[in-house]
Amino acid sequence: MSLRRSRGDGGLHWDEKRQRWIATANLGFDPSGKRIVKRGSGRTKKAKSKLKEVLRDYEDGLAIAPTNYTVADAVNDWLTYGLAGRDEGTVETVTGLSRTHVIPSLGARKLRDLSAEDVDRWLAVKAQTLSTRTLQGLHSCLNHSVKRAMARDKVKRNVVELCAVPAGRPGRPSKALTLVQAEAVLKAAEGTSMYAYIVVALLTGARTEELRALTWDHVFLKGRPDVNPPQPPHIAVWRSVRRGGDTKTRKSRRTLALPARCVEVLWSQFEDQGWERLAAGDDWEENGLVFSSAVGKPLDATNVRRTFRAALKGADGIDAAEWAPRELRHSFVSLLSDSGVPLEEISRLVGHSGTAVTEEVYRKQIRPVIQTGAVVMDGIFKRDLRS
Repeated sequence: MSLRRSRGDGGLHWDEKRQRWIATANLGFDPSGKRIVKRGSGRTKKAKSKLKEVLRDYEDGLAIAPTNYTVADAVNDWLTYGLAGRDEGTVETVTGLSRTHVIPSLGARKLRDLSAEDVDRWLAVKAQTLSTRTLQGLHSCLNHSVKRAMARDKVKRNVVELCAVPAGRPGRPSKALTLVQAEAVLKAAEGTSMYAYIVVALLTGARTEELRALTWDHVFLKGRPDVNPPQPPHIAVWRSVRRGGDTKTRKSRRTLALPARCVEVLWSQFEDQGWERLAAGDDWEENGLVFSSAVGKPLDATNVRRTFRAALKGADGIDAAEWAPRELRHSFVSLLSDSGVPLEEISRLVGHSGTAVTEEVYRKQIRPVIQTGAVVMDGIFKRDLRS
């Protein structure tokens, strides 16, 4: 009497239709009661060796892991189901990085065969053309994808976590406008749709993400003479376009007095927007935004950058293509520092949590030599170095 094969031993038979040897193994039942059958095939009886790989995964706890599951499958699964609740900008960024760099390079690789060496070589090649920050983004996308696959029994371990991100090409350093350049920019932008935006960004240091979310109910062009003490014209920088509408940090939530030039351009902006509302008619979308499209819709970062550069064309000594809206904030810090404003006060105005952040991010814009001590000591001791 022949003995029954134990579960998992599997069988081997010739499939006449497919002209291949088929090795099969029954691995029990899934939670729904459906039988789990794993197969391996080949033109020779070595097909059984393929089945052994499946059984090995089963013994390691990967009973449902398909042998043909690729890196592209893992990345696409993460992009489809793993980004729920994320900000639209974040989703757009990681999708672009994944579809442009991760999937074309590693997508065809079977996830179970992906090694740390594969990831190291891939990052090393990318480091020749991409910045360190972009490399970190690529590593993060692949890491999250494999981690999700691992949690769903598609792979045994996450080799991406074992790989360090190499240094990439240096990114474009941020710049700051000099006083002469700032005046040239303001002159060139006058009369364009970006004029009020540029003036407020340059003269208050507000982030572009904060200005895009600024609403008229947070703008007080007449100040608050009814409170004690009376408040001058100001804006409440309490929101941004970030997820949930919160500012970058708690210290970023601040109220800023408006320079006279800002008050002037915001009054004009209010009037111009009224005419735009009439011209748009039923197409106007009311969001209460200070800076919006011609039909009242919110501005996105790409639109602001494109319109900003168009407004800078013709400015003396300025190559518009080399400047971005965020550098108006850097220019604000630089101009204040050149005028002798203390670092602590600059930090408060730009909404940083402390002076360390201001000094680290805007180091090139901060006056390099602190002269206060030397000036005071020279006054005390009245020493003339030329004598």
